[in-house]
Amino acid sequence: MPLALLVLALSSFAIGTTEFVIMGLLPEVASDLSVTIPQAGWLVTGYALAVAIGAPIMAVSTAHLRRRSALIMLMGFFILGNLLCAIAPGYWVLMIARVVTALCHGAFFGIGSVVAASLVADDRKARAVALMFTGLTLANVLGVPLGTAFGQAFGWRAPFWIVSLLGVASIIGLIAVLPKGEEVRQGNLGREISALRGTGLWLSLLTTVFFSAAMFALFTYIAPMLRDVTGVSPKTVTWTLLSIGVGLTIGNLIGGKLADWRLGTTLAGVFIAIAVTSAIFSITIHSFIGAELTLFLWAAAAFAAVPALQISVVSFGKDAPNLVSTINIGAFNTGNALGAWVGGVVIDQGFSLSQVPLAGSAMAVLGLITVLLTFAAARPKGEALASS
Repeated sequence: MPLALLVLALSSFAIGTTEFVIMGLLPEVASDLSVTIPQAGWLVTGYALAVAIGAPIMAVSTAHLRRRSALIMLMGFFILGNLLCAIAPGYWVLMIARVVTALCHGAFFGIGSVVAASLVADDRKARAVALMFTGLTLANVLGVPLGTAFGQAFGWRAPFWIVSLLGVASIIGLIAVLPKGEEVRQGNLGREISALRGTGLWLSLLTTVFFSAAMFALFTYIAPMLRDVTGVSPKTVTWTLLSIGVGLTIGNLIGGKLADWRLGTTLAGVFIAIAVTSAIFSITIHSFIGAELTLFLWAAAAFAAVPALQISVVSFGKDAPNLVSTINIGAFNTGNALGAWVGGVVIDQGFSLSQVPLAGSAMAVLGLITVLLTFAAARPKGEALASS
């Protein structure tokens, strides 16, 4: 595998860490900036919305650039945004900094995956893209818990300084190892946009939204739930995040194999599992061992959906794979924002933190409904997915 793939993996690790680490530090951020936990949760929502809105905009804005130049420029935005997060004097400056950071997210993963596939032979393209996205998985396994630990020990700003340094290392690597002889891209944006039609495609994208909403309604408020309801220490929160990261990784690997077996069955089963484990967590949250076990199973169930969701969307939008992939990243982050908002509403309405997971369970049920509608819509048209 070319060295460039490792640099792309490092970049995705940095981007994934900065997106998710804030969730383990919501109590520290809220206390330092004198805002409520739900208000701090909007920092997750703001980032996700910026990705959802910014991904297609940045993809179009960089369409005339060589992919190497686009990736370097996007990583520059990422470094700037994290530096602003590290020095933000107040809540709204931090919100703006999160938005600036998020602008690079969707387009970087969309363009980066195309570059990763172009670096290897045809029979290794999937493995090359998987290696790049391994950085995102490792961000959940290592980046988030380690970043949370640093934030708890040295202040919530510390992880953003560290991620800024990772960004500098990434941009140096991108400049050094990405191929320089690439021709300027000549795409037909109008043709790709015209390909974004069909009930199956938009139902698949809506399924992605509900998946992320189900996950982030719970995940956004994981730190206050564990600390205030389960009664664990900040250090234990870090270890729990590590356990969740392991569950996410295992679920991602299992989900890929299951999706190759039966796509529709896998998606339906995963959404049922997310709904059930989320609901169970609202009960086991009061017990340390019960909470840890439930969260591990919940994480494995949640990320088992990711490969299947990606395959589903690209299969329905096969005439515009690049644009569809970018839009799907936006759909993931729209769901992130929706989930964080739904969880915040539950808290603001006076319900206890232990009831927040039920909101995630409700979002999973909506996702199950869209899965069933998606494959029902495909079946009369003879889509290949219908038999999955």
